[in-house]
Amino acid sequence: MSFREKLLSGKFTVTAEISPPKGTDVSGMMKEARIIKDAVDAVCVTDNQRAIMRMSPLAACSALSQEGFETIMHLTCRDRNRLGLQSELLGAAHLGIKNLLVMSGDYPTKGDHRGAKPVYDLDSVQLLDTISSLNSGIDLSGNSLEGKTEFFSGAVSNTQLTEVALMKFGKKIKAGARFIITQAVFDAGRFSEFMDKIRDAGWKQTGIIAGIIPLRSEKSAQFLNKNIPGVKVPDDMIRRFASSSAPGALGIELAADLINELRGICHGVHIMPIGTHENTRKILEMAGL
Repeated sequence: MSFREKLLSGKFTVTAEISPPKGTDVSGMMKEARIIKDAVDAVCVTDNQRAIMRMSPLAACSALSQEGFETIMHLTCRDRNRLGLQSELLGAAHLGIKNLLVMSGDYPTKGDHRGAKPVYDLDSVQLLDTISSLNSGIDLSGNSLEGKTEFFSGAVSNTQLTEVALMKFGKKIKAGARFIITQAVFDAGRFSEFMDKIRDAGWKQTGIIAGIIPLRSEKSAQFLNKNIPGVKVPDDMIRRFASSSAPGALGIELAADLINELRGICHGVHIMPIGTHENTRKILEMAGL
């Protein structure tokens, strides 16, 4: 069953994030992917994550697909204008890539090429609209295509929805987002409140996939709170790490417990490890997945 079929059927779905290499050697990426093969429904491939230059996710997804992995290709608005974005999408469709995750992308000053000029010709909502047009066989200027695309598109969101953020969330859904992957979740109770807002707004048919970052230490928790907008590791969880003699094992346990809690709240989880996926399979097994 494909990622799309499983998510639309209502079954709990598991995805995991992998970054392309900073270079041409994909062996490390493939080794990392093999660790989680058959444990996840799809592998999400990032697009110059944190504005750090890496191999194109288009090429990385193609390499993974040839090894039997279903992929979700990330696509940011930061690095390409509307011509480049549409060209990339047509290339992805030709290579058999079906799933997309659209986002604005971190500003270049956060990355390793701080002099790079950001593009943002389209925002994430406009890019979702563009994908919907390509799926109908028309480009952004209204020209007919010689063969249309068949993308299953998603977007991202944090879980602290202000009135303005809720409006943008709705625009993403109307523009064609069929699933949403959230920023990292650490409190199931607060996440349940987020889900209530989604349901109250009438977006019950949208697949909500909760982001999971298995913490390794008090330091990693503090780093997320300081540097990642929309992420809040609870103080009591930070205190548990500070007093733990085995913080790595505690992080695995807490991640598995959180996934168990979320199984009755949302439609899936998205694993974003700090480092490698060495513990991902164990976390999913502990969570009964």
